Amino acid sequence: MTSQIRPGARNLITDVGGFRVGNAGNDTIKTGTTVLIADAPFTAGVHVMGGAPGTRETDLLAPDKTVEQVDALVLSGGSAFGLDAASGVADALRAQGRGFAVGDQLVPIVPGAILFDLINGGDKNWAENPYKRLGTEALANATADFSLGSVGAGTGATTASFKGGLGSASVVLPSGHTVGALVAVNALGSAVVGEGPHFWAAPFEQGDEFGGLGVASAYPEPHLPPTKLAAHANTTIGIVATDAMLSQAQCTRMATAAHDGFARALFPAHTPMDGDLIFAAATGQKSLGHVASDTLYLGHAAATCMARAIARAVFHARAAANDLQSSWSNTYG
Repeated sequence: MTSQIRPGARNLITDVGGFRVGNAGNDTIKTGTTVLIADAPFTAGVHVMGGAPGTRETDLLAPDKTVEQVDALVLSGGSAFGLDAASGVADALRAQGRGFAVGDQLVPIVPGAILFDLINGGDKNWAENPYKRLGTEALANATADFSLGSVGAGTGATTASFKGGLGSASVVLPSGHTVGALVAVNALGSAVVGEGPHFWAAPFEQGDEFGGLGVASAYPEPHLPPTKLAAHANTTIGIVATDAMLSQAQCTRMATAAHDGFARALFPAHTPMDGDLIFAAATGQKSLGHVASDTLYLGHAAATCMARAIARAVFHARAAANDLQSSWSNTYG
């Protein structure tokens, strides 16, 4: 059975049919926005485990709320300023005739989350908040194929050791369901063991998707986290997606399970200073065969894909002018 398990054709979240990802960034400001959009509204859930989250419309994703589907999900840099990216996406979707119908009005449902990248070496002396425009641009750029590393919400991301970035990964399960992950890694913790180059996520690597170096041969003292508090600030935000037919409650459970991927790939994760959050999205294209076992496998696959996506984000990050950190590729690539 294990021989049937493999990454999707792109090894991206867009291997889940119907989804597209758009990125927009500003290299001078060192920030950006990432949008996940589908051909039609999709079911979504969310789980927050960080102590310092920044969010928009996450309350309505609770299983007891009225609206069960969303039009897009947004990940953005910019701290609280970056929440405006979702407004740009909502305006553009409304102009396209998309949104939740209320009388003769359409209200696009666009939950979002932000990371803190305001002290990463970029010029933040803007005259006007740039994130609404970045959201609009990211939506317009949405496609099935997209780049990883220093793009979108990962443009100015950092970690405790190297530059962070945008990562993605996917897997096709024996059940026929596809699971994918998308993440902007801006963690207080580190994605590498000690000074590197080995990734904490190495046991889950598929092929050489983040270098093929295998596991480390030595490990640091596990009780002391390799962090510099607020050195560049923090938060890792992500999305896991599937083509399975899931309810909002089942999406919430998949998002919860996916946080194991943070813990497998970042050391430490879910700190009081991180706003760690994961959305889950389901297109409902394929029914569940056995609810209990299928949802278990989907959650486990989401966690493993998330761990791989985190390592790929750091692996693909590239050096840029005025960086405060080295990239993994410049050091070990």
